[in-house]
Amino acid sequence: MAVAKPQGYWSGVMSRLVRDPVTMLCAGVVLALILAAIFAPFLGLGDPYKGSMIARLKPLGTAGHILGTDEQGRDMLVRLIYGGRLTLFIGLVPVVLAFFIGSALGITAGYVGGLTNTLIMRTVDVFFAFPSVLLAIAISGALGAGITNSLVSLTIVFVPPITRVAEAVTSGVRKLDYIDAARATGASAWTVIRVHVIGNVLSPIFVYASSLTSVCMILAAGLSFLGIGVRPPEPEWGLMLNTLRSAIYVNPWLSALPGVMIFVTSLCLNLLSDGLRSAMNVRD
Repeated sequence: MAVAKPQGYWSGVMSRLVRDPVTMLCAGVVLALILAAIFAPFLGLGDPYKGSMIARLKPLGTAGHILGTDEQGRDMLVRLIYGGRLTLFIGLVPVVLAFFIGSALGITAGYVGGLTNTLIMRTVDVFFAFPSVLLAIAISGALGAGITNSLVSLTIVFVPPITRVAEAVTSGVRKLDYIDAARATGASAWTVIRVHVIGNVLSPIFVYASSLTSVCMILAAGLSFLGIGVRPPEPEWGLMLNTLRSAIYVNPWLSALPGVMIFVTSLCLNLLSDGLRSAMNVRD
C-alpha cells in the first residue's frame, strides 16, 4: 500500500488558495489587469494621448468608442487600460520597497534589542503621529508633483507600519528555544538571523504588506486627484477622476468609470490578501 507523502508548507498554501473561489476570482481579475497594463502597447488600442474636440464626452456604447470619450475626446477604454499601468505601478512599487526597508529595520530592531531597538522604533513612532493620508499629502506637497516623488512619499508612509510588524514578530521569534540553541553553538548574529529568523518572520510580514497594496493604490490615486501626484496628460485613474469632474453633470457614467476601476481593483486586492492570509494560516 502506497504511503502518501507529507504535504509541504507552500504546497499546502497553494492547495488552499486553489480551493478558495473568491480568492482565485480576485487573483484572475488582478492578473488580467496587470497583463493588460503590461501588454497595452501591443494590443493595437490606439494612442491614449490623441484627442478630438469634436468627439468630446461621447457616451458609453458610441461606435468606435465602446466606453465613450473624455473631456478632450480621447478614448476612455484606451485611457483606462493605459491608466492601469501607472496606477498599479505606483500602488505596488512603494509597498515592495517598504517591505524590504521595513523588514530590514524591524528584524534588526527585534533581534538586536536594547538601544538599537529604541532608536529604530522611536523614530518610527514619530511617523505614527500623522494619519497616513495627511503624511502622504505633506511629503508629496513638499517634494512636488511627479511619479518619482509619489513613489518616494508613499514608500515613506508604509515603511513605519511594516517595521512595527516586523519588530513585533521578530521579538517573539527571538525568545524561542531553537534561537538560544543556535547561539549556544557559536553561530554569529547574522547567521542566526539569516538561517533561523528570516524564514520564520517573512511570511507574516509579507501577508501584512500585501494588505497595504490596495491602500497604497487608493492613496496614489488620491494624490493624483489632488494634483500632487501624476502630472497631465498621463493616463492615471486618480488624475482621470479629477479631469472628469466637470463632466459629471453632462455624462455621469463616464465620470464614474475611473472610480469604478479603482474600487474593483482595490476590492480584489483586499480579498486576495485576505485569502492569502487564510491560506498561510497567519494568526494575529
